[in-house]
Amino acid sequence: MTIDYGWVTLGVVILAYAVAVYLLYAKGWIGKDKPLTLLGPALMIKTERGRDMLERVAYSAKRFWNWFGDAGIVLAIVAMAGMALLLIWEAVKVLSIPASAAPSPSEALALPGINPFIPVGYGIVALVVAVVLHELCHGILARANDVKVRSLGILWLVIPIGAFVEQDEEEMTKAPARKRDRIAAAGVMANFVLAIVFFIILSAIFTTSIQPKADGVGVYSVLSGSPAQNATIAAGDIITMVNGSATPNAVTLRDALSNCHPNETVTVAWYSQQVSAVVHANVTFAPASAFVPGLTGNASRAAFLGIEEYAIPPQAFISLLQNPFGGAASQSGINVAGGLASPILFLALPFVSMEPMQGTASQFFTVSGPLTFLTAGGVWILANMVYWLVWMNLLLGLCNALPAVPFDGGFLFTDAATKVMRKLKSSWSDARLEGFVNRLAIATTLFIFFLIIWQFVGPRL
Repeated sequence: MTIDYGWVTLGVVILAYAVAVYLLYAKGWIGKDKPLTLLGPALMIKTERGRDMLERVAYSAKRFWNWFGDAGIVLAIVAMAGMALLLIWEAVKVLSIPASAAPSPSEALALPGINPFIPVGYGIVALVVAVVLHELCHGILARANDVKVRSLGILWLVIPIGAFVEQDEEEMTKAPARKRDRIAAAGVMANFVLAIVFFIILSAIFTTSIQPKADGVGVYSVLSGSPAQNATIAAGDIITMVNGSATPNAVTLRDALSNCHPNETVTVAWYSQQVSAVVHANVTFAPASAFVPGLTGNASRAAFLGIEEYAIPPQAFISLLQNPFGGAASQSGINVAGGLASPILFLALPFVSMEPMQGTASQFFTVSGPLTFLTAGGVWILANMVYWLVWMNLLLGLCNALPAVPFDGGFLFTDAATKVMRKLKSSWSDARLEGFVNRLAIATTLFIFFLIIWQFVGPRL
């Protein structure tokens, strides 16, 4: 039996954390009014340090921060509606997804080390930055609206997983709805603003320093014994032309191959990493059936080159980082989802092995411009880090806008429902109104979580 020491190490670390928490609890060091408190399995490490800083920042520009909170309410409501509609649309679409293509449960959590598509290093740094600044904005808006902040701190679950700012619950309850909503929406607003700021840095600095070595299809891997290997095409090369037809993306490459025949010899051009130049050579195609078992009909008689390509060409990748709302999707030969194709592609880079940019894919580019003083590896480390700061802040902002408790959107939804029902049912007592809204909030929360879980369960039924 083979022992996976990585899982053994993780198990030992989790067990050590559980034992440490138990011992702290047994000694009376963990409790509601103590510096250490439990939030589920996570340890809340609280401190009163930093409260004066929050107050100074809040009172130095109180009008600005209240405007920031008001803008956050509008933005959060728009994001709330958008996310709810998206989840409903996805709930219908999953019925047509085969079980083999359904996402795994680990992909439901955007946590580094659990979600296989989020790199641990970049993911942890981006998550901590996003959560800490999210919570600090809650604290700043609380003080700008005269709500006391009791403590600040970090959440620890084996590793630091976030931060928190604890407002005075009694003052929050007594505060006018608009003030409460400003405080609740502040985190969502902060994450969206941070996503924009980090994107501007990514677009304005890094993409002007990274250029593709050629326009074409990036080669992910080459099949052993294939015509591509016989022609010395290797992983990291870029196919630019087949039989006189330019191949700016995978679709045009497949179209060019479809016009060729097995055993036909044609000219193929590619940027070779080995010689750092575009190479033209005659390549004799093989029948696809010789390398791909089970093919029948025309597919078995297709010309076969023997490469696996990246979904996004190098030139489209740079275009995507510069403007996610531009034409990067069409450059990649992707014509689905209409105007949303490029933004979706920007967020999907981790799922197509192009973020973090490293290894084979990083060979497609050369470094020039303002960052030439750095090594290529250094440029990509910084670019990857900024991309994940954009990605994590956007994801955290969208998730927190969901109309479900304990997300910020859940509290905004509760206040909005209370306001609407008070107008519709003016004869109701406060107790009856509160009871109805609480039940509505619970039902909405359960519905949202059902929609999320359904994406993973539905295709498997």
